[in-house]
Amino acid sequence: MDTADLRPIELFAGLSTEQLQELLDAGEEVLFGPGDHLWTEGEHADDWWVLIDGVVELVRRAEREEMVVGRMDAPGRWAGGFRAWVETGVHLAGARGLTAGRVLRVPATSLRDLAARWFPFGSHLIKGIYGMALYVESTARQRDALATLGKLAAGLAHEINNPAAAATRAVDALGAADDRLFASLSELAQQGISADQFVALDTLRRDLASRPAPAYVDVADIEDALAERLEASGVDRSWVMAPVLAAANADQEWCERLAGVVDQRSLQAGLDWVVSSLEATVLRAEITESTRRISELVAAVRSYSQLDRAALQQLTVSEGLESTLLVLGHRLRDGGVEVVRDYGEVPRIEGYAGELNQVWTNLIDNAIDAMDGTGKLRIATRAGEDGGVVVEIADTGPGMPPEVVERAFEAFYTTKPVGQGTGLGLDIARRIVVERHGGTIDIDSRPGDTVLRVGLPAAPPT
Repeated sequence: MDTADLRPIELFAGLSTEQLQELLDAGEEVLFGPGDHLWTEGEHADDWWVLIDGVVELVRRAEREEMVVGRMDAPGRWAGGFRAWVETGVHLAGARGLTAGRVLRVPATSLRDLAARWFPFGSHLIKGIYGMALYVESTARQRDALATLGKLAAGLAHEINNPAAAATRAVDALGAADDRLFASLSELAQQGISADQFVALDTLRRDLASRPAPAYVDVADIEDALAERLEASGVDRSWVMAPVLAAANADQEWCERLAGVVDQRSLQAGLDWVVSSLEATVLRAEITESTRRISELVAAVRSYSQLDRAALQQLTVSEGLESTLLVLGHRLRDGGVEVVRDYGEVPRIEGYAGELNQVWTNLIDNAIDAMDGTGKLRIATRAGEDGGVVVEIADTGPGMPPEVVERAFEAFYTTKPVGQGTGLGLDIARRIVVERHGGTIDIDSRPGDTVLRVGLPAAPPT
């Protein structure tokens, strides 16, 4: 390698031939081929690597797999050398050859010495900017990540708390209903009810349990009629029993049958037993539904986090969208936002499910913010080209001005105040969709109809 190899590269524009030669003398040429390892993620960045020709892919370790996070594919692209400015500088990703090529490797200490001698002010400036950028970026991202985690955890706790509280209340009420049921059984036994009478009483109970619920508009009338009948028969706590019997669709004919089964002396205990049994059945159903809801939430979080699955996997896009809606359910609970699902017949695709769930979280959260709690959130999927999928997330908010649409995917650009949002900007969403999955993401915005459209191929590019 000689100065003629470096001269056409824009990175070295302005350096004299003598300076280029000094750079070559300080470093060494490294040849690589497809699959050759160059440097490792997390190791101290003791060398500065400059691509002369060929292609190098940058990889990071995610859980149990490696994922490609970028490429050096143009002469002059560089990496490493951070210890020229910061002692703690490490490689943020590893590198391996994708095609045959060459790199110039210069020790960080030599780079620092050359920079300090050639342009000392620039060297100090770079060191200050690099150090401050690392500090600000790490602090901001840590705070955003913690704030986002806190909001999602609080929302999830709220979602789980409701069915958990309902189950707790139902368990307490079930205990009281069981106590009344056993007390009524004891009273029936003391009054000498026969086996045939008890079988007939149980038949009446089963009859009520199998009846369809009455129409809502009729419940009050049924309840009033039953209360009058029970009071006329001298039944205590008729105002407590009437609603339970009305909800089970009991009628005057059923009351007549009951009067034919038990005498006046056993009527109270017989009704107590029937009503307690009905209450216990309803309460067990409430407990079952509440625990089912908790299980669904846990399963949704498990699906959302994808902690128990491989990074790259076959996935159904609508499942990720649904688990994201469950995780963000606390933001939709007030009822001001109507969720409209328009899922078409779409194929399964290969992708990084956990990363895509982060994209859906960001886009849906942005849409809810845009509508300020009131409007229609439309989530649609349809088949794309070549076996891919198109996802649309639309809102009825005021829309985005053209100047905001133009800059929406820029790094660090946001229109939200500090503390709002998920901490995942559209720039990172774009990187996940475009660079990680080889897809597309664009915005179509007008007042009352803003659409974020994500196109995903059947599989990420290899």
